[in-house]
Amino acid sequence: MANVPIISANGAQIPQVGYGTMRQKGDAGAEVTKAAIDIGYRHIDTAANYGNEEDVGRGIKASGIKREELFVVTKVWFVNIADGKLQQSAEDSLKKLGLDYVDLLLIHWPNPEVPIKESITALCQTKQRGLTRHIGISNFTTSMVDEAVAATSEPIVCNQFEYHPHLDQSKVMAKSKSHGMAFVAYCPIGRADVGGVISEPVIQEIAKAKGRTPAQVALRWNIQQGNVVIPGSSNPKRIKENFEIFDFELSADEMAKVSGLSIPNGRTVNPPHAPKWD
Repeated sequence: MANVPIISANGAQIPQVGYGTMRQKGDAGAEVTKAAIDIGYRHIDTAANYGNEEDVGRGIKASGIKREELFVVTKVWFVNIADGKLQQSAEDSLKKLGLDYVDLLLIHWPNPEVPIKESITALCQTKQRGLTRHIGISNFTTSMVDEAVAATSEPIVCNQFEYHPHLDQSKVMAKSKSHGMAFVAYCPIGRADVGGVISEPVIQEIAKAKGRTPAQVALRWNIQQGNVVIPGSSNPKRIKENFEIFDFELSADEMAKVSGLSIPNGRTVNPPHAPKWD
């Protein structure tokens, strides 16, 4: 089993590669979560809005792993981040997961109708009540990061954001890290179902030269920037490949070539409730 590096961020110890469960539901979702843990993943990422916390919880239970060996993350959906609703969402998530606490609870998206101070104060209360060991944010722009930090009474340990070679996120990444947060990359290989990042000739050439998959190259590019990645797949072979990214390196030249792939319309996740991006 690979020895996964740990990213330390404002008191949290976050395994640098996690298993993203977004599309994994039902019995298959439970089975693939267990498979990821069997492969060696110790960081499991879910969310209330994925509608699969029960399935992920069953997978965790079936793995037989000790609770303290896992870093479990869930998120509160943007319609539930007002005071009272947020705490209730956290309690509901724990019931579904079958856990006494999560390691990290995130506000999934900001909500313009709920002041950041209100949602962050409620998030802090979930930590103070022991529902979560750490708190974080997701999809918060640079100005929102500053606002969240100003409003919090507990350390904010990460900002989770879409990040892959097609999307330049240097501003929000630098802002998050300036506050000691980890930068957690979701969709780290872009949209595999539409080709995207992994069909780029530059990435395919590097992959061929290294004897690696294009997805492994994209993930390696991300972790060499000191980020956490949470790739998702329902294919155990790919889940294993996505985990095996710590025994090779990209050169400075290769890193620059991959970074050069960013495009103006590189974002793949841009729902109607998204904030005005940096």
